[in-house]
Amino acid sequence: MRLGKVIGRVTLGRVIPELEGGRWLVVNPYNRQVFQRGNDAPAELSSEPSLVVYDNLGGGVGDTIGFVEGREAAQPLAPPQPIDAINAALVDTVFYNPKR
Repeated sequence: MRLGKVIGRVTLGRVIPELEGGRWLVVNPYNRQVFQRGNDAPAELSSEPSLVVYDNLGGGVGDTIGFVEGREAAQPLAPPQPIDAINAALVDTVFYNPKR
């Protein structure tokens, strides 16, 4: 699982019936620099590209979420659907204390 900040939403004209009721979020993945700066870190610190994540938990813009990618993303859905990333957790607080 990786963590990231929701920076937007995607609106679709058509959705696979099995995925109705969920949302598609644009997520900016966290990296080490974001963790070191804390929750108020600017989005520009993340050097990774943003990605679209399927969400049926209710995440919104500005939230920190935990998401999984790849084959594991389709596992919670029956039958497995063609998605690349899914929201697995809504994160309240992140504590980052690296060992020196």
